Amino acid sequence: MPLTVRDLLAIPSLRLRLVAGGAGLGRVVEAAHATENIRPASWLEGTEVVMTNGLLLSPDESGCATYVDELQEGKAVALIVGVGAGLPLPSVPEALSRHAERVGIPLLSAPPDVSFASITKAVFVARAAEERRLLERILRTQRRLSSAAASSDGLAGLLTSWVQAVHSGVTVCDASGRLLGSAGTDGQQLLADAAPVIDTVALHGLRGSGQADLPCGRLVVQPLGTTRLRGFLLLLDADAPEARLLISVLVSLLSVELERRHLADEPQRRRRAAVLARLFHTDITAEQARALLRAADVHAATVRAVTVQAAGEPVGLAADLALAVPGGLARVTGDRVELVVAEDFDTAAVLRRFAPGRPAGIGPAVTPQHAALSLRQAIALLSSSVELGRPVSASEAGSVRLLLSLGSPATLAAFADTVLAPLDAADPGGELLETLRVWLETNGSWAETSSLLGLHRHTVQNRIEKVARLTGRQQDRAEDRVDLWLALTARAVGTPLSDQQRYGNALPPQG
Repeated sequence: MPLTVRDLLAIPSLRLRLVAGGAGLGRVVEAAHATENIRPASWLEGTEVVMTNGLLLSPDESGCATYVDELQEGKAVALIVGVGAGLPLPSVPEALSRHAERVGIPLLSAPPDVSFASITKAVFVARAAEERRLLERILRTQRRLSSAAASSDGLAGLLTSWVQAVHSGVTVCDASGRLLGSAGTDGQQLLADAAPVIDTVALHGLRGSGQADLPCGRLVVQPLGTTRLRGFLLLLDADAPEARLLISVLVSLLSVELERRHLADEPQRRRRAAVLARLFHTDITAEQARALLRAADVHAATVRAVTVQAAGEPVGLAADLALAVPGGLARVTGDRVELVVAEDFDTAAVLRRFAPGRPAGIGPAVTPQHAALSLRQAIALLSSSVELGRPVSASEAGSVRLLLSLGSPATLAAFADTVLAPLDAADPGGELLETLRVWLETNGSWAETSSLLGLHRHTVQNRIEKVARLTGRQQDRAEDRVDLWLALTARAVGTPLSDQQRYGNALPPQG
């Protein structure tokens, strides 16, 4: 246990006596500091016992009040006054006792033959003994945790031993956030509460860590793994000295455990890769494809293929993605990782977590026997993904917006300005552009445009006629309509933010 003022008072050789402030005897003593400075606050770090002979202390009411307030400001835990014959203070001033009692600082007196050096030595001897006991407890706990990790209980035994040793709730999840085990807390609830912190830590891989104050306590999140991120350790209220010193031990043991599990899963990953290879055969029947998916525990009427470029580490990335997607259907082909997922699976979220910044193509949703077709389209999208710097899905592959986004921003802006600049100049408020956009999106419907904008039909017609006069594009010519629509879309895709702010509602929504 830490050294307290009560413990210091109980050391027989010091012969200290309590004069006032008994309510503070439980305060922890970290150090002892002898000073005759009557303004000691700025010289204290807190948790010290201050010792003085009162050489410069004014024993009157004002002087004692000021001195005690200084001790309080400096967060001193106690005051020891040396008193007796031949010392500046034959006894403790009554005013000093009253003010020590007022603020709750223990006031002790020391006899003249007890040196402050002996008190300081006693404090540091007691502190050293406590640190030695802490180290012994840590070594015992470390052996206990290591033994639990090596036992047949594995992860569960390790987490239970942690809680028993340090009384800190613990939860472990894999890299996808799925619960692997917990002790001393509700693991599922903790994972839900800690999700934002886990997401932040995941962005930094094995170099990250995070903390947060949750309703259930102080949270610490540490990444787990040796060379790649395998999971996360979540600790609650691990603030005790023993817990803080043992966190690194727990992280190491859990990292080894998750790496062991990863290696044990390798045969399963090979089997799933073989299943995927059969699923991608072009001559597979519908029944065969469904049977393969059922064997992988994937129950979906439609699936989509995904491919990710992974130059340099495709095997590691494939293992991460296999863990993250239901069914674990992933394989390595050259420098690519190929997957099959259910149509409603949040592929984008998984790619953000495990393949950030990597080119990826997401094929269309197809029935299982047509997975090879979805894969071919996914591969075809990789070049667009490289250009755009983000995953590209088949649903946007035929979009003019995607094609425009592949062009130079300067070229797009020049084209849009060439067509729309007369409208910008004549209508700074953007009413003409907004009316034009809605009119084009409703396929030239006067009634629907007027309804959506809350305008009279004649107002809409007048505005569209004005657009035609200003731009030289006629409303009844398909080519002119296409020019206007492409210009609006090009501006939405390629215009810098400042220009978007400039034109406001004139821009169609991006998507």
